[in-house]
Amino acid sequence: MANTQPLKDRVAIVTGASRGIGRAIALHLASLGARVLINYSSNSALADSLAAEINSASDVRAATFQADISVPEQVKSLFDAAESTFYSEIHILVNSAGVLDPKYPSLAGTDVHDFDKTIAINTRGAFLCCKEAANRIKRGGGGRIICLSTSVVASLKPGYVAYAASKAAVEAMVKILAKELKGTGITANAVAPGAVATDMFFAGKSEEAIEKAVAECPFGRLGETDDVAPVVGFLATDAGQWVNGQIIRVNGGSAI
Repeated sequence: MANTQPLKDRVAIVTGASRGIGRAIALHLASLGARVLINYSSNSALADSLAAEINSASDVRAATFQADISVPEQVKSLFDAAESTFYSEIHILVNSAGVLDPKYPSLAGTDVHDFDKTIAINTRGAFLCCKEAANRIKRGGGGRIICLSTSVVASLKPGYVAYAASKAAVEAMVKILAKELKGTGITANAVAPGAVATDMFFAGKSEEAIEKAVAECPFGRLGETDDVAPVVGFLATDAGQWVNGQIIRVNGGSAI
């Protein structure tokens, strides 16, 4: 009989988990048995609602913690909270927190403040979370570091300069980190979705832009958060232990 809870009692931190893809990932990991610390930056109501949804189905397996992942001290506190809340080492980091400039400017038209904000959250934040995880995640088996990237790194669409650059850096970090963690049993990978029907995707887009994204996909639709979460779940389980240092583009065949 298949193990329906392959992550039973393992502790996972999911950043940016109050909405969108991060929310779906937190729900999915919890369904696999993980105890999940839901990180959010500002919307406590959404995070609390998600924790309540997870905990309503079983014993307490979810808690929330506010942290700005671009601030080193707050990232350390996030990991401290996971250990103290669940009385356990941390097994899994999923870094899903990210920002995208909804103005979609050209490089020449990109505001420096917006560029810096994108790099601060998407790149510096991933670096800080991966750094903490590399030093604190359980060694000897079951340790997983999974970062969310984007298929825009492959498609290189105009209007996404800061976003694509910020995530390309994350992909490079993940590949190097996987090699540096040799001997620990910890894997490091990135999942790079294409167009997914989330608030972040729809922000600032015209109907024409949305229709174009649909047309570019061989399946003729936008991705859903539930198309992405099971891929992250696979990587987090023992079944994914031989996948390491990889960038997995989950986009239905678009942006390839």
